Amino acid sequence: MIKKLMLAVATLVASMGFAFAQVDVNKADAAALDSVKGVGPAMSKAIIDERTKAGPFKDWADFQKRVKGVADKRATQLSKAGLQVNGQAKDGAPMAAAGADKAAKPAKAGAKPADAKAKPEAKPEAAKSAT
Repeated sequence: MIKKLMLAVATLVASMGFAFAQVDVNKADAAALDSVKGVGPAMSKAIIDERTKAGPFKDWADFQKRVKGVADKRATQLSKAGLQVNGQAKDGAPMAAAGADKAAKPAKAGAKPADAKAKPEAKPEAAKSAT
């Protein structure tokens, strides 16, 4: 019974690894490309046809130029879903964890750093006399 339970856990862990796998457009077959969220059979065929016709993709700009329907926004989504070109995510950035978008935003010009001391607010006179 314990062996079956351990096998089930090992299978679950292995399948989770496949769900988050990175897929390189220059090495993947149609099935691997189809496994990426946002890539369907038509796009995987277009990727493979273009790769066969003109050789491997050099970078994300080359990929976007040669594969119809992949603009910056879609390329970013595909990259976040695990698609890579020559082992690189879009813009050369590593895959971001969910919710990391907010933390990675640059500060606005003229904004105070988070650790800057805030001035204490002045209490109204009525509040002082009530205490």
